[in-house]
Amino acid sequence: MRAVTARITQDVIDPARVISEVSGPEHGAVALFLGTVRDNSQAGRVDQIIYEAYVPMAEKKMLEIERELGKLWPGTSARLLHRVGTLSVGEVSVAVAVSSPHRAEAFEACRHAIERIKHDVPIWKKERLADGSEVWVEGSAMGRRGRAPSK
Repeated sequence: MRAVTARITQDVIDPARVISEVSGPEHGAVALFLGTVRDNSQAGRVDQIIYEAYVPMAEKKMLEIERELGKLWPGTSARLLHRVGTLSVGEVSVAVAVSSPHRAEAFEACRHAIERIKHDVPIWKKERLADGSEVWVEGSAMGRRGRAPSK
């Protein structure tokens, strides 16, 4: 697996750049997952989502996931990014790109990576609804068991 850096960022995620960071002549497949902010949830109509993270731990976990992909699917290259801050509907919040010699491995590794991010990386989200209210969204990762991060 090529050396890449998983990271938490406030910058806009550029899918073309993410793909270029994992692509190589030895790879015949690139799988890309983009998570975007949707305009609705169980709480109502969503205008924005505010993402927060415990950055040192989140980046450590994301790097662990990248290393795991290399062990489970040798020959793959991966790049994991997650945004923090206030995002509007339609913006990319998370990107997972995996390249490999063959498509099956790229798809499997990409799916594995996003599921691990959702489950294990300490990132919290608060929905800002159209009616002006804000709702913390429960998740399954460390610290996301219905509690807002402490300020």
